[in-house]
Parts: sequence; structure tokens; C-alpha cells
Amino acid sequence: MNFKIVSYIVGRIMQLEAVLFMLPLTVSLIYGEKASAISFLLSALIALAIGLFLVHATGKNDKMLFAREGFAIVALAWILMSAVGALPFVFSGQIPSYVDALFETVSGFTTTGASILNNVEALGRGMLFWRSFTHWLGGMGVLVFIMAILPQDSGRAIHIMRAEMAGPVVGKLVPKIKNTAKILYLIYIALTAVEVAFLLFGGMTVYESLVHAFGTAGTGGFGILGDSIGSYSPYLQWVITIFMLIFGVNFNLFYLLLVRQFKAVAKNTEIWVYIGIVVVSSIAITFNIYSMYESISDSVRHAFFQVASVITTTGYSTVDFNAWPNFSRSLLVILMFIGGCAGSTAGGIKVSRFIIAIKTFFRDIRQMIHPRSVSGVSLDGRKLDDKTIHGVNSYFALYLILFLCIFLLISLEPFDFETNFTATLACFNNIGPGLGAVGPASSFAAYSAPAKLLLSFAMLLGRLEIFPIILIFTPSFWKKNK
Repeated sequence: MNFKIVSYIVGRIMQLEAVLFMLPLTVSLIYGEKASAISFLLSALIALAIGLFLVHATGKNDKMLFAREGFAIVALAWILMSAVGALPFVFSGQIPSYVDALFETVSGFTTTGASILNNVEALGRGMLFWRSFTHWLGGMGVLVFIMAILPQDSGRAIHIMRAEMAGPVVGKLVPKIKNTAKILYLIYIALTAVEVAFLLFGGMTVYESLVHAFGTAGTGGFGILGDSIGSYSPYLQWVITIFMLIFGVNFNLFYLLLVRQFKAVAKNTEIWVYIGIVVVSSIAITFNIYSMYESISDSVRHAFFQVASVITTTGYSTVDFNAWPNFSRSLLVILMFIGGCAGSTAGGIKVSRFIIAIKTFFRDIRQMIHPRSVSGVSLDGRKLDDKTIHGVNSYFALYLILFLCIFLLISLEPFDFETNFTATLACFNNIGPGLGAVGPASSFAAYSAPAKLLLSFAMLLGRLEIFPIILIFTPSFWKKNK
């Protein structure tokens, strides 16, 4: 393990967080919230001090970076970033409990959107801005951003991107990983800016547009009103619906569109399956709930919005879907498991993994019927290697084991099965609201402090797709190479 490069990059992340605190600090000053501004300033100084210590304490680093260092950097950076990111809430007194503040911050950075706040409107503008801004930072990945802005460019930095980006396969768009990171963030910023423009056109203020665009782009779902998006006009709800679906798409496809490789996009299996799931689920729910609303157009809007919100794991809501019929609620739970596309800002298991798993299943069936036949698993016209297939199978197995363990521990809490099951699912898959006592009209406030810490751990597991977090708790992982 190269501890020097790990310490150096994690230190740079903390320095970046110190700079980023200046944005909500500025918002707090604009709205005359001096206590919040001081809280952000103190937090920035702490982040800066930690960053300087980590960067300089280990001396000159040798820049050697392998897969193990990549996993360590990602896991430690996200944990430390969340721990420090919770401080403004505590210093300002707006979330006095550090455990609650940590839960809220982890939920923000991991783009989960689960909250302990029963009255979100009680928070100041600066705190609400920071809360949603963490979604935007965590959506594409903070370390991807670091790779885009750091002066050095190591070919081995792909190990960091693979550890932080979602999906079974992560590769470079262009030969240099630094340029790949730049392209991804430029697309991310451009799409966010376009959404802001559409929201402004619909009557939102600049502040509201930024906050909701951050929540949509990061597929996180933190809002500034108690009813999420319910108070806004149908136009704004449709805009957010469309952009939730856009941010649930693999960002590589946007790059292919920019370089006019339309055939490659058209042949992408995952995007068509993703669209198909959204359309079919929305139509099914529309017919199931149409009697609950005044018109079919309202039913269509609420159905498409909630399907988009759940499958992309954003967590916004226009209505309390906890009151919908069992069929619609059950379908939403299934979508919670599936999630968005690989390489997107969405959470969940990912559509591509389900496609690979299903194709592997049918391949195994064929081999049982015809033992001498030799057949592989292909995706988008390319044969997948055994390492990728094995990785998908291992992920499903580990996902199930961890999900059941977390759910079993959460079941010690005094809530019903539905509440505890969907609370685990909502946090592990970075969705936000669940059903029962943690539905869209409720919060996670009633859970005990140990349960909140466990659910925070589940959020990190889900956002970083299990392995980086699990590995840092493995003793052999930290042993030096002989």
C-alpha cells in the first residue's frame, strides 16, 4: 500500500471541500444568515487544516497508484468528506445532534435523499443550499472532479475512477483519464445549466432553480419544501421528470452523441431496456391510480414522475405514493432494486447488471440442454469476458448478503416489516424515501442513533458499490507489498 499517495489525494479532497464551503457561506451572507456563515467558515478552516496535514505529513509522494490505492482513496475520502461536511449543521445548531447531521450529510453526498428532518423549511437558506449541493458533488463523484482539475495526469488514475463510478464496466472515453474526467464533468455541468434554464422559465427563482437542479442532476432529491415537488406547477414537475430520466442515462452515451456516433447509441441495449421499463411501469401505474385523481393527465404525470424518481433513485415526490394501491407500491419497490443505467448519477443495482445476469442465466440453461455447446454472453455486439461476468455475479451475491444483514439489524427497531425493509432498501440503493413510516411524507428521525449510523453505512456501501468500503475493513488490504 502506497500510504503517501493515499494521504496526498485524500488531503487534496479535504482542501477542495474547504473551498466548496465558500459557496453556501456566500448564500448565507446574501440572505443575512450570519450564524450559518460563521459555521461554514469554521468548517472550512477545519477541512483546510486536515487537508494541509494529510498533504504534507507524509512528505513527497511517489505517485505510484494501483487498484488497492484507488479503493482506499475513494473509501477514505468519502467517509472523511461526509464527517467534515456534517459540521456546519452542528455548529449552526440547526441539526444539533452530530449523528443526525452525519446521516443528513452522508445522505447528501451519496445522493440518497433520506432525511431526519421533519420540518425541512426550518433550515436556513445557506444550509438548504449546502444540503442540495452535496447531491451535485456526489452525483458525478468528487474524485472524478479532482482528476479533472489536478495538474498531474497519471494513467493509473483509472483505478480511482473505477472505484468511484457506478456500473460493472468503467473505461476511458479518450486516451487520457484526465481528459475523460473533464468531458464527464463538462457534460454534467452543461446538463445542469440547461435544467436551471428550464426551471427559471417555469417561474422558479434562481435559488430554487439551483437547489432543485442540484438534486435532480445528482439524482438525490433533497428539496426546500415539506411536500418536495408537490407545490410546484405541472410544467415544473414534467421538467424535473425529464431531467431525472436524463441523469439516469449512462454519460458515455451523451459523449457519443456529441461526437455523432449515433449508431453506437442506437445499438446500446441498456438505454432501450431502461426506457422500456420506465414506459411500461408508468403506464401500469397510471391505470392503477387513475381513479384517485381528477383527470387522466394528473394520473399520467404523477405516475411518470414517481417512476422516474424511483428508478433513478432521486427520491423527489409530487404526491404521497405511500397511499397508492398495493400494485403500484410493489412495482415501485421493484424499481428501487433496479436503479438507473451504469455510468449515470443514479443508484440501484443498475440496468446493465440485470441484463448481464439474465443473459448469463439463459446461457447456462442452453449449456445444460446442450453440454457440448460453446456460447458466451454478449452485450451491444461485444462478447463479455469471464472477469466481467464473475464480477456481476459476485456483486449480486455480496449485495444480497449485506442487504439481509443490514435489514436484520434494522429489524431490531420498533417498526413494522414494510418500514424497516424499505428503509434498508432506500438507503442501500440510495433512493431516499421508502414506504410505511419512512414514506415521502415522513422521515428517518424516529430511528435510534445506532440505526442511523448503520443506515449511513448502507448509503456509502450503495453509492460506492460495496467493494471500496468493505475492503478498508479487511486487515490484509492494508499490508505493505513485500
